[in-house]
Amino acid sequence: MTISRRGFVGGIATALGYLGLGPNVDLWAQGRRGGADQGALLAGRGRASVEEYDAFAKLSSNENPYGPPDSVMKAMTEAFKYANRYGYPDGGIVEALAAHHGVKPENIMLAAGSGEVLDVVGTTFLEGGKKVVGVEPSYSQVYSHASGIKADAILLQLTKDYRQDIPSLIQATKKHYRDVGFVYLCNPNNPTGVIVTKQEVKQLLDGIPEDMTVLIDEAYHHFVDDPNYATSVPYVLEGRPVIIARTFSKIAALAGMRLGYAVAPAELIRRMRPYGIGSVNAIVKWGGVAALKDTESQAHVKKVTIELRKKTTSELEAFGYRTIPSETNFFMVAIKRPVVPVIEEFRKKGVLVGRPFPPMLEHLRVSIGTPEEMTRFTTAFKEIFAATKTTAQVG
Repeated sequence: MTISRRGFVGGIATALGYLGLGPNVDLWAQGRRGGADQGALLAGRGRASVEEYDAFAKLSSNENPYGPPDSVMKAMTEAFKYANRYGYPDGGIVEALAAHHGVKPENIMLAAGSGEVLDVVGTTFLEGGKKVVGVEPSYSQVYSHASGIKADAILLQLTKDYRQDIPSLIQATKKHYRDVGFVYLCNPNNPTGVIVTKQEVKQLLDGIPEDMTVLIDEAYHHFVDDPNYATSVPYVLEGRPVIIARTFSKIAALAGMRLGYAVAPAELIRRMRPYGIGSVNAIVKWGGVAALKDTESQAHVKKVTIELRKKTTSELEAFGYRTIPSETNFFMVAIKRPVVPVIEEFRKKGVLVGRPFPPMLEHLRVSIGTPEEMTRFTTAFKEIFAATKTTAQVG
């Protein structure tokens, strides 16, 4: 099933209507900026105070709740001496990324978070009203950006088991070939947490015209355990028109510092570069180099995150609520009722959870926080839904 740009904007309007928010509230910008002020927005009070923000269990934006490791903090602290300079040493971040992925520096484009990469790809490849082909729900910034630059999106439904429908993506791309600027694949997908297997990625790339650009968003790559998953960087080495978007916002805990990058064939990077903002700060470049080296800290974060995800979803399943199997630092739970009022119920209990993701408006996305935050979440969940069950029984 395809959805036009009007249909996509209509989905946003539906969610806003449920929330009772006015037209000046940019719900989707919460996703782009990390959703830090989501609770305050839902309360209609603008931005939260520092005290309010710090008091929330923040399970809405898929962040690393532990913060940067000591190695990264040390590197960034030492780099503050360059805060007053323009032509500062940057720690060799581009060269470090190229070496990390086995590519050349000309295959790397830095960005202020992977969100900037997604916007740059949209601006570059949707010129002249071209369309992006993808699935819904997925990371909506790609589609909202297309709408903002008066381009369009061809959106397909997920399969019944919440997977991205590769045969349908191939079919839609071939059918609209002359009008398609690029294909978008979020892998693992946000908000469902479900992977596209390495076999399916190959099926997609082999099934569409060989000159079709494909943007593969690997923001949650580091959390995957499934052996059927693989990064798509090798396709860049083959020279295929594939753009990989990566971020330091998730497992590296640098969301507020804004560092991301693209890995792509040099010709695509050259086309994209004029649209980049070039606003990555001096401090985070040094932090990024240190983060690449500190694989031990990332392995620890992955381990504790997966353990907490499994523990939390098992508790919800035991309570009678099914979850979608996830390979990320978040999961979705089917709550059997409209999600928007539930988001507000959690906010009242001091817990921020994910925004609505049309059309899955009876699913709640929950990020994995610290053990204490997850305890607060499960306690609040049982209170909210026990009250629901009691009301239903009385009625």
